[in-house]
Amino acid sequence: MSTPTQHVQSVDTPAGGARITWHPAARPRLVLAVGHGAGGGIEARDLVALAAALPARGITVALVEQPWRVAGKKVAAAPKVLDTGWRALWPALGGPGLPVVAGGRSAGARVACRTAAELGAAGVLALAFPLHPPGRPEKTRLDELLGAGRPTLVVQGGRDPFGGPAEFPAPGAGDTYRLVEVAHGDHGFAVPKRAATTQEEALAVITDAVADWLADLPL
Repeated sequence: MSTPTQHVQSVDTPAGGARITWHPAARPRLVLAVGHGAGGGIEARDLVALAAALPARGITVALVEQPWRVAGKKVAAAPKVLDTGWRALWPALGGPGLPVVAGGRSAGARVACRTAAELGAAGVLALAFPLHPPGRPEKTRLDELLGAGRPTLVVQGGRDPFGGPAEFPAPGAGDTYRLVEVAHGDHGFAVPKRAATTQEEALAVITDAVADWLADLPL
């Protein structure tokens, strides 16, 4: 059997042209659709790591670029516009006929949480969820996260200024919400050179945690 190759799909949305970069698995059981944050694109280290590691484990990864990013703008669109673009992309993400897990990093994680239930996502992956603006813990966005209405995995850097792992509620018995800490990681999951954890090990924590969670996800 030949190995499927990466390919790019353009999608028109009411917010403008968007783009999906597909990293297909040979025998996929689901699609993990992941959006980028407000300060960067799909070249983020965690998204690149997931796209490289998960297809071999039966997961097709779809890296989604919002219209503002495709258009070359430096400032992200408003949350409602991001949600509009994501909703319009959803039929294309479900094109392979597989269950779709909605995911994203930072602002992309907020989009996934806000829209997961209405779109029928099989789960939500929240990478570096921006629980609050740096230094403003009173401006919490916890309601978006807990209101996703789907099994949710949060992967958070240990020194993320947008909310460290200790600031999130501890999952209770029977909860479908899980939290994984990436030791020493910042908002982009970068770790200091002096840290006991290497950058490669930090990314492996992310890819292994996501793969294990997806393997347990009821579809």
